[in-house]
Amino acid sequence: MNTVKEYEAKVQDVGGIPGAYAFCQDLARRHYENFPVASRLLPSHTRRHVAVLYAFARIADDFSDEPEYEGVRRERLEDWRRQLWAIGKEPARHPVFLAMEDTLKELSLPREPFDDLLSAFLQDTEKRRYRDFDEVADYCRRSANPVGRIVLMIHGHRDPELFRLSDNICTGLQLANFWQDVSVDLKKDRIYIPEEDFKRFAYTEADLRMGVVNERFRSLMKHQWKRTRALFDEGRALPSKLRFPLSWEIRLTWLGGVEVLLKIQKQGFDTLYTRPALTKWDFARLFVASMFSK
Repeated sequence: MNTVKEYEAKVQDVGGIPGAYAFCQDLARRHYENFPVASRLLPSHTRRHVAVLYAFARIADDFSDEPEYEGVRRERLEDWRRQLWAIGKEPARHPVFLAMEDTLKELSLPREPFDDLLSAFLQDTEKRRYRDFDEVADYCRRSANPVGRIVLMIHGHRDPELFRLSDNICTGLQLANFWQDVSVDLKKDRIYIPEEDFKRFAYTEADLRMGVVNERFRSLMKHQWKRTRALFDEGRALPSKLRFPLSWEIRLTWLGGVEVLLKIQKQGFDTLYTRPALTKWDFARLFVASMFSK
């Protein structure tokens, strides 16, 4: 099923709430991600709720990025937002929202974190540059942090300290993805490196577009790397405060993010010509490490 068909799926075609959950879980299984999503180690009743979060975010992310939505991105995202806030007020039109209605009711989840995700995707359709790190951090607050908070709430956690630790990890993951994808985002005319840092290290957007990799560029990226690694260190204690299997999933996710940073470091902070990516061997090694590390 492609993204257009996923968006156009109808409630009447899936067979009620169980079919809507099955739709979300199937979507989560089929899409490749770097880190564990709705792992089979989770209890089935929990896994289905995590799959709803994933399906909601996956389709919305496709609206903001996939070529088939060029010209209608904001329209699709605004419609997704309308359906989110219509839950409980009118019959669900899409399987994701039929399942979400059940999830929100069963777990007493707020809608605001889901709306925050959509606000970040909408921002991607119009904002291409970031003046300073505060602007980048605000984007991460809405594009990444809600995911961690929702996952914690799905598992029954609402402790502000756990949210703080989760926010550090999630922001770190989003930033690591930015530095990993500098060349990929540039093709979309998106640059997440703050403009103030370009000036600080005497490197320009023109240099970036020409593929200039010099000491100024390496220093610029090393600066981003350091602030990102600090965030991972700030969130490192989270898995130790959770029960298995969530503790394992968070630990594996943390290790995966740090491994991406280590790869960036090993290649001299040059992600313009080589995109650091986790291999199957990396996944296997990190899987084992996550079972024994604390």
